[in-house]
Amino acid sequence: MNQLDQLPLLPIILVALTLGLAPFVPEPHIWEKLKMLVAGDLVRPIDIFDLLLHAAPWALLLAKLARLALGHPTAA
Repeated sequence: MNQLDQLPLLPIILVALTLGLAPFVPEPHIWEKLKMLVAGDLVRPIDIFDLLLHAAPWALLLAKLARLALGHPTAA
């Protein structure tokens, strides 16, 4: 958790918005993979890896925001 607390928030947001949503056209890739997951079509290993790759920045951002919301002074 100490490493997470030391990461600045702005670069995490930028990575989540770029890598997390890329490619942007015709729809964000993570959105496409989440739709596949809900439909039960997310079965190929490359698609699972792709979902994890695009979801990782969002998970990091959520973890950082949770630390900030819980009032950890070193997380800012």
